[in-house]
Amino acid sequence: MAPLTTRSAAGRGDTRPTAEDIYSAMKSLILSFELHPGSRFTETELALRFGVSRTPVREALLKLEAEHYIAIRSKQGCFVREIDIGDLTQRYQVRVELEMLCLQLACLRMPDSELRRLAAAWDPAGRPMRVGKPDAILDREESFHLAIAAGSGNHALYEYIEDINHHIRIVRRLDFTSAERIASTYQEHHQIAMLLLRRDLKSAQRLMRQHINRSMQFAKTLTLLKLSQLRATGAGRR
Repeated sequence: MAPLTTRSAAGRGDTRPTAEDIYSAMKSLILSFELHPGSRFTETELALRFGVSRTPVREALLKLEAEHYIAIRSKQGCFVREIDIGDLTQRYQVRVELEMLCLQLACLRMPDSELRRLAAAWDPAGRPMRVGKPDAILDREESFHLAIAAGSGNHALYEYIEDINHHIRIVRRLDFTSAERIASTYQEHHQIAMLLLRRDLKSAQRLMRQHINRSMQFAKTLTLLKLSQLRATGAGRR
């Protein structure tokens, strides 16, 4: 397992890492594939590496498990979740249909003022985020879809979209590592918001479906490439 470090505690003198520090460090290692799918570790091991008791480690691990980054198995330890492309494909299929319903309801209920703000926030003529901060870009991208879900007025839909995002985040992060993908995301989001503003539901749904399917294919391709590289270098052997 790669060395585990936390930067946030360094600026606080001798203060030990908090549960949030440990969670952030572990999540970063998982998303960067430094902790590859299938990697095993224990609470005791992490407590020693971070120089803390098992209590903040356990809190961090429970949060990672809730967000589907790891699986905690009784008497076996903790494991970074394997990436199942078939499972991810099914989750993307569900996501598409949820997004279609979000658009249908948002088209009826979302005020023009909110849609104008959303369109302006994603106007390609603005200043899109640059490559190098995939987590920040992904957070922003997810906020677009959650804004439409909120605009649908259906709280359950919002929760379902949020849950799907947690399940597929590890591969979606790879979708924002190129300037071309970031630029196309801004353009497509802006167009979807403008179509909703014109109450053109069919066009908005068609573009959203294309947007999600393109994202899925791109992320799956990069994920398979990353896993192949891990196997080739021996990093993926367990």
